[in-house]
Amino acid sequence: MDMVTMNIIDSTLVSICREMGLTMMKTAYSTIFNEGMDFTCGLGNIGGEMIGVAEFNPSQIGGLPLVLKTTAQELSHDSMEEGDVIVTNDPYRGGMHTPEHTFIKPVFFEKELYGYAVAIGHVAEVGGMVPGGFAGEATEIFHEGLRVPPIFIKKRGEDVDEVWKLMLANVRTPRNNYGDFRAMIASVEVGAARMEAVIAKYGTEVFLRTVTDLMNYSETRMRAEIAEIADGKYTFEDFMEDDGIEAKPYRIHVDVHVQNEEVVVDYSGSDPQAKGPINAVLSVAWSSAYNAMLHLTDPSIPKNSGCFRPIKIVAPGGTVLNADYPATCVGGNTETHIRIAYTIIGAMSQCLPERAFATDAGTHSNFLFGAHDPRCDEYVVCYDFTCAAWGGRPFADGNEAINCINGNSRMIPIEVFEVRYPWLIEEFKLEPDSAGAGCYRGAHAVSKTLRAIATEITVSSVSDRHTIQPWGLLGGDAGSVGGLLYQDPGGGSWQPFTEAFGKVSPSKFSNVRIVPGARVRLTAPGAGGYGPVSERPRDMIVEDLREGWITLEGARRDYGYTEKAT
Repeated sequence: MDMVTMNIIDSTLVSICREMGLTMMKTAYSTIFNEGMDFTCGLGNIGGEMIGVAEFNPSQIGGLPLVLKTTAQELSHDSMEEGDVIVTNDPYRGGMHTPEHTFIKPVFFEKELYGYAVAIGHVAEVGGMVPGGFAGEATEIFHEGLRVPPIFIKKRGEDVDEVWKLMLANVRTPRNNYGDFRAMIASVEVGAARMEAVIAKYGTEVFLRTVTDLMNYSETRMRAEIAEIADGKYTFEDFMEDDGIEAKPYRIHVDVHVQNEEVVVDYSGSDPQAKGPINAVLSVAWSSAYNAMLHLTDPSIPKNSGCFRPIKIVAPGGTVLNADYPATCVGGNTETHIRIAYTIIGAMSQCLPERAFATDAGTHSNFLFGAHDPRCDEYVVCYDFTCAAWGGRPFADGNEAINCINGNSRMIPIEVFEVRYPWLIEEFKLEPDSAGAGCYRGAHAVSKTLRAIATEITVSSVSDRHTIQPWGLLGGDAGSVGGLLYQDPGGGSWQPFTEAFGKVSPSKFSNVRIVPGARVRLTAPGAGGYGPVSERPRDMIVEDLREGWITLEGARRDYGYTEKAT
């Protein structure tokens, strides 16, 4: 390997992907892109292998290789021409869930196909039975909106008008979707142009040899990491609390087999697929395993298909981790992915206690809504998520108010949220005493209170951890559960949606009407603690008291704290 050239090209490919992401962020219409940055941009070779990716959304990073490979197989190379752009969002063709749209532009150099520029983004409105796409009571994939197989949305540089008409006719916000799709197309066009320039600079032979060397190098680095782990079978399991249809938990069971330089993640002990939208499809089963292993290994390993080669996945069909068509699966990539990744981390804590960490909040507290906003005389839709707490680590407390393990997204700022949507955010805070205690405690729950203004709003939710606490690790305590409460305009008592609207699940439901003046309070779960509570230094408890993270009552209850006489 020419290590110098390889490192230069690797850095260049990553920089290209970052530029693609900035293009999306700066040109998109919806807050999920221009504020939340819920997208990933990457580059692939002609075989559909990922050769470069930027540091955006982890679930999409792990899912990109499968959707790219399946698309490259379904559409023959002979059908692709310069100027083409492909779009797909089909979870049963390698995608992750219906909101996640993948735009792919073939990269040509001197009339020959050399690879692909790829942008995957969570589109806020995809049609279906609820505004925002997350139908907490969906029972089949057809409830989740328009499902698009790999098709050309641009051909030879020109729009395919029929495809545009079909896609925009099936959503509630065609203007916003049009702008977001244009942003994604602009992103892959930037990526394709930059990748073509790299090929021109180094020549085709050097470029192809170097990206092959780069993937082999990543594979070698990952194998070396795994070789340092003790061989064995490591088992762990956790649960999704319900599926929105039936009030029962769903088991996620993982056996991680470490064998020499490879890891086999076996999901065979998991429950059969659910009726409701918590099912994962194959790409989610893959990306969850990749995500967990990337968090437990050297972060300097270049992220490409090579580093995934030593990680094998066994995911039997018909289970909650590899559902059969036409099962509903919109919550799989957003909620179930988190549970899968942490179940693997929990298993690996048995052999890597110095690298593992307690579970985060375990949910994005996905809150979806749509309404005709009289302030702009337009129908608006939003996919809103609440910041999560991260679990305690071997060396520090958990991080406060960031995205869950499968996201790298940003919260919509309050000022932007209130301008764009018919809500007033009355309170937004961290909840004291909500973190799991431990030698290193977890982070605290985030809560916010919203009041509907001006118009009736249709809301839905796909969340979790409202009844099952986020677990602590190696003696650490569990974090607090989350909640979603409603208060009528008259200012009555706060009620869970199960009581106020007769829903089966407190965390997953569809199409609830919120009238002006009514309030909704969302509370994310707290995170688990790491290590025995008795080992937390007293000065750290005192500091938490002084900072208001815990109350005196909480310190006494969780840590056995007693005031010393002065």
